Order: sequence, then C-alpha cells, then structure tokens
Amino acid sequence: MKNNAINPERSRSQVRILGLDVALRKTGYGIIDSNGQTFKVIDCGLISTPQKAPLSECLRRLHSGVGEVVDEYAPQMTGIESGFFYKNAKTAMLLGSARGAVIGPIAETGIPIYEYSPRRIKQAVCGYGNADKKQISRLVGQMLSLNTEEMSDDVTDALGIAICHAHTYFTNQGAFLPEPV
Repeated sequence: MKNNAINPERSRSQVRILGLDVALRKTGYGIIDSNGQTFKVIDCGLISTPQKAPLSECLRRLHSGVGEVVDEYAPQMTGIESGFFYKNAKTAMLLGSARGAVIGPIAETGIPIYEYSPRRIKQAVCGYGNADKKQISRLVGQMLSLNTEEMSDDVTDALGIAICHAHTYFTNQGAFLPEPV
C-alpha cells in the first residue's frame, strides 16, 4: 500500500480528508478536499454488510472496503468519531471490532487518524453540539452543495466528520488538532 502520510513541510493550501462514521453493518465514508475555507466532495458512500453475515465477514468487508477507498483516493488524513460509552458490553465490543477493522488499512499506509467526539463534530458542522441528524444532514448539504435528502445518515455523518477535521486542521494552524490515534 502507498504511504499517504501528510508531510509537515507541505503547504496547507489544500488537503484530502477521509471522514468515517464507523458501524458494523453500515459504515459511511466521505472524501473531501479542503483549503480551510472551501470544501469539495470527491466521493462518499456506504460500506455495507448483510444483516445475517457473520462477524468475521463484516470485519473483512469493512477492512477491504476502507482499504479500497484509501488506495483509490489517497487521503492525507482521516477523521473518525470517538467511541461511545455503552451500557451493553457486547455492543461496545462489536463497535470496537469494527473500528479496528477500519483503522487497520489506514494505519498500514501511515495516514494519521484523528478522533472527534459527536458533540465536537456537531459544533463544527452546525455550531450547536446537540444538533440532530436532520440538522447535520441539511448543513452538510449546504456546505458541500449536495442534495442530502436521499443520503444515508451514515454518509452525511462521515462528511460532517471530514468537515470537522478540516476546520480543526486549518484553525490556528492546527493548534487544536488532537493527537493522532
């Protein structure tokens, strides 16, 4: 696999960002190019697995699907949503497995991965940390000049994560950028 890690010497004129909304059955992805003030959608979609597929098949599809996206679009950095706190241990373990499956192919290329809380993503996109899915979808559509009415929430959330990372990366020369995962 290619090494797409960002070079610190590189100008901050434009970067390619992969946003991922990770789930076991439907993982949304969004690729944007941004210079900090403008955003251009390169691609977005879902990596899906059938409801009845065994865990190993779901993880294989997630791993290979993200690997294909990374190979095709060569993002320079990735944003993902940080894990939630679940009362159900089984749910937490399944999501942790899915996150590992998508982080693996990205980490193999050396692309830095940054985590953002749901509240921070909502604040970056909507200006309000308690925004609902419809608000996120509508504002993502406006920012990216996309019709998001027919899009899955997983896809619009992934694009929102990419937008959040772009804002963070370009604000104060990345002073508020979290440590990579």
